[in-house]
Amino acid sequence: MAQHYDFLVLGGGSGGLAAAKQASAHGARTALVEPNPLGGTCVNVGCVPKKVMWNAAEIAESLEDAPGYGFGVEGTSFDWGSLRAARAAYVERLNGIHRRNLEVAEVEHIQGKGRFLEPGKVAVNGDTVTADHILIATGGRPRIPDIPGAEHGITSDGFFELTEQPGRVAIIGSGYIAVELAGVLNALGTEVTMLLRREHLLGSFDSLVRESLMDAMSTAGVNFLTGVHMDSVERTAGGYLLSSQDGQQSGAFDQVIWAVGREASTADLGLETVGVETGPEGIVPVDALQNTNVSGIYAVGDVTGRTPLTPVAIAAGRRLADRLFGGRPEARMDYEDVPSVVFSHPPIGTVGLTEEEVEERYGQGGYQCHTTTFKDMYYAPLERKVPSAMKVLTVGPHEKLVGIHVIGRGADEMIQGFAVALKAGGTLQDLRNTVPIHPTASEELVLIG
Repeated sequence: MAQHYDFLVLGGGSGGLAAAKQASAHGARTALVEPNPLGGTCVNVGCVPKKVMWNAAEIAESLEDAPGYGFGVEGTSFDWGSLRAARAAYVERLNGIHRRNLEVAEVEHIQGKGRFLEPGKVAVNGDTVTADHILIATGGRPRIPDIPGAEHGITSDGFFELTEQPGRVAIIGSGYIAVELAGVLNALGTEVTMLLRREHLLGSFDSLVRESLMDAMSTAGVNFLTGVHMDSVERTAGGYLLSSQDGQQSGAFDQVIWAVGREASTADLGLETVGVETGPEGIVPVDALQNTNVSGIYAVGDVTGRTPLTPVAIAAGRRLADRLFGGRPEARMDYEDVPSVVFSHPPIGTVGLTEEEVEERYGQGGYQCHTTTFKDMYYAPLERKVPSAMKVLTVGPHEKLVGIHVIGRGADEMIQGFAVALKAGGTLQDLRNTVPIHPTASEELVLIG
C-alpha cells in the first residue's frame, strides 16, 4: 500500500528543507525525498564551502599586508589538505544538523530519488508514495560544454574535491562562480587564467562593479583572455592545452575549471510523464505563487531559474507552505529588489536595478546616478591599494532609491542594511539625513551625491 502525505518535497536543498519544515509546523503530514547529503548545493558544493575558501584567501591577503602594519610574518605556509579536511568536517556537521532538524520538525526523510509516475504519485526506492501536494526543489547542477576533451575539466563541484592545490589553472567563464573561484585560487598562490567569451566579467551586473572588479583582479595577477570561443581541450604530458575556434592555443594548465553556467536538475524526474512543462536548461516555469502548469505540483529554488540564491529559495519555500497549509492564500515570494553578494576579491554587494536597467525602464535623463571611488583606510599604510567604488541610482523628484552597487572591502556586509532602505522605499535624502559612522567605508554611501 502506498504511503500518503499531505505534502511531498523532492529535494533536500535550502528551498525544500524550508518548505518541508514550515508545512509540518502548520500540521501537514510531510515527507522529504533526497538521495544525497542534506543541504543541497549551498551546504555541500556551494555557498558554505565557498565562503570557507574565501575566508582562507582573505587571511592570505592579510598575511601579505601584515608587514605594512608592523607585523613580522616570515615563514608562514599554507596547507591545502588541512583546510580541505576542516572544511569537509564543517559541511558534515551541517548535514547532521539538517537531519536532526527534520526529525525535530517531524518531517520524514526518505533517502532516495523520486520519479513521477502520475500526478500525485511518485516512485522512490521501488516504493510508491502519494501526496496531495508535491514540490519540486531539486536545484541545479553545473553545465559542461559539448566540445572535444571537455571531460578533462572539472566544475565547481569538482573544485571542492581537489586534494591538492593546482599550480596553474584555467577558468572558463565570466559569471560569479568563475570570479569567486579565480579570486580564491589567485590569493592562495595559484597562477590563474580566465577565458571569457566576451570582453568583461559579470555581464548582468552594473558596469561600475564589473569594470572595477576586472581592473582589481588584473592588478592582483589574474590573467584574462577575452573573446575566446572554446573549441577543445587536449591532455598532454605537460598539462592541458586549450584551443579556441580561431585556432589560438593557451596552456599548459594543471587544471581546467568549467564555470559556464548551470542547468536545472530535472532530467530524471519523469516530468514528461505528468505533463509538467520545462524550459531552457531544464527549468520548471512557475507563476507568482510557485504553481507549475499541473495542479498540485509546485517548484521553488534554482530549478525555477528565478533568482538562484539560497535565501530566495528558503523564502519561496516557506511562503508556499504558508499558502498551502497556513491559511495565507495570498502568500508569495517577492522577487523584486533582492540583494546579493559576489564573494570576489574585492567583494561586491548589490541591490535593485543596474544603470543599464534603469535607463531602459525610465529613459536616458529619467534617473539620477551618483558615484564615488576611494581608497579604503585599511590600505593607508600599505603598498597594495584596492579601490572601492559605489553607485546609487535614483528616480523621480524625491530621488527614490532604485539601485545600490558597491565593490570594495566590506561590501559584502554593508549591503544588507542599505538593501532595507531601498526595499522600504527610501530616498537619497534619507541617506543624507543619516549621520555617517566614521571612519568606515559605508559612510561614503550616506555622503554620496
